[in-house]
Amino acid sequence: MPVVQMPDAKKITRLLLNKYQNPESALNFSNPLQLLMATILSARCTDVKVNEVTKGLFKKYHSAKDFANADQVSLEAEIRPTGFYRNKAKMLIECCRKLEEDFKGNVPDTMKELTTLSGVGRKTANVVLACAFGKQAIAVDTHVLRVSNRLGLSFSNNPDKVEQELVAQLPKGKLTRMHLALILHGRQTCVSRKPKCGDCVLNKECDWREKNA
Repeated sequence: MPVVQMPDAKKITRLLLNKYQNPESALNFSNPLQLLMATILSARCTDVKVNEVTKGLFKKYHSAKDFANADQVSLEAEIRPTGFYRNKAKMLIECCRKLEEDFKGNVPDTMKELTTLSGVGRKTANVVLACAFGKQAIAVDTHVLRVSNRLGLSFSNNPDKVEQELVAQLPKGKLTRMHLALILHGRQTCVSRKPKCGDCVLNKECDWREKNA
């Protein structure tokens, strides 16, 4: 059987973090609650659109209690541009009621507790852990999954499996920065259609173009 050469995860990390030296979340927020609400709204919606909506939303709703007591019809109208607004409004309200009931209105900082909240799976929880609390975590969205697959860091289409494989390979203290760098790389260079392989800092570490020529 032919020997499968594994990608050099440390080199990939070094090259990506050299290109994206200070990657940050594209979502605007000033506290963990705002990031949690924005991340729930970002499902099937662009970060740009979410930021447009939350600019006014966060001026009206300042706490988990405010969201928990929100009129659902009014909230639906306020978040409508993000899409799936009925489900999202319900999730925001239920999520914040849980925060009020179980966490005194505060956003918890563990995966176990975060995933008890309405609308919060591992991806959303990891975003909050990484970007709001500064913990080492990697959230797998469509960009992270696509770039990881093309590089051979993972061949799974299951976000949880991809997360496990990335955590196992990437330098432990750089997971959060790599999470953000992979997103930026997927948006700017390793795009879904017609990736810019010729301009990619990882083109010597990646044989995707050769395999798909």
